[in-house]
Amino acid sequence: MKGSYFKSIRIIIRNMSHNHSTVINNAEIAENRLADLRKKLDEVRNFKIQEEINSLIKENNALSSKVVKAKLELIKLETQQGKKQYQLPDKTVLTSEALLVSSSTLEAIPQETKKAKKEPAKKKEKTENASSSVDSVVDIRKLDLRIGKIIGINKHPDADSLYVEKIDCGENIPRTVVSGLVNHVPIDDMRDRIVMVLCNLKPVKMRGVTSEAMVMCASSPEKVEVLIPPAGAIPGDLVSCEGYPREPEPQLNPKKKIFETCAPDLKTDDKKIACYKGSPLVVPGKGPVVAATLHGVSVK
Repeated sequence: MKGSYFKSIRIIIRNMSHNHSTVINNAEIAENRLADLRKKLDEVRNFKIQEEINSLIKENNALSSKVVKAKLELIKLETQQGKKQYQLPDKTVLTSEALLVSSSTLEAIPQETKKAKKEPAKKKEKTENASSSVDSVVDIRKLDLRIGKIIGINKHPDADSLYVEKIDCGENIPRTVVSGLVNHVPIDDMRDRIVMVLCNLKPVKMRGVTSEAMVMCASSPEKVEVLIPPAGAIPGDLVSCEGYPREPEPQLNPKKKIFETCAPDLKTDDKKIACYKGSPLVVPGKGPVVAATLHGVSVK
């Protein structure tokens, strides 16, 4: 009895060991299968992602070609109208974009372009003369006047009479502007104020701080007032002057003294409206730019 008891125990132990080995083996098989499934799932995901990337690249290239085609057509039309094409200081016109233009895109440009090249020499000379005469004009159309909002202001660390402002002009980055208004306008009246800004002055350092624009004011020997844009004006709105279509220089050349030439004719009229040679400065569809109280004084 005793021998058969121990024999039964040994059989039970052997079976348990076998079952344990089987469980371990099955677990390893399951783990390997899971690993294979994960690998295949990753491959499927990567394949789908790559397909989407390739599709987006293809779509982007097609859109880029359309954009370049539209730009070339716009340049052609503006050139035919005698408008000069300016190259912005921080961009190269139609370089990287032009690389995307295929021969088929260029062939798709209307035939008028080819005809324009065959125009008689006299007509071409007439267009060039008209364009050069417009370029030689020095008046308010060369000034880039826009609406901005003062979103930050402090006194200049090294000049008691200067403010250093951060002004939102509707661009990606606010402009730093240094203004000599400490003795004329309280700092609390400047905060969050909507103003008219001259944006294409050449940046200049004022006591170590680079100023990138100028806040426009009505000014007399006794008093200075920051000009007031019309209700509803927002940062980035362009300021126009009737009779002088906007053709601002990318950046005013100090040697040409364009602003200095315009300055004597920038004044407020009897209604306190800021004007150039009597024509009001306005935000189209919103109204004129005015002074609070000053009339018949310089705008600068």
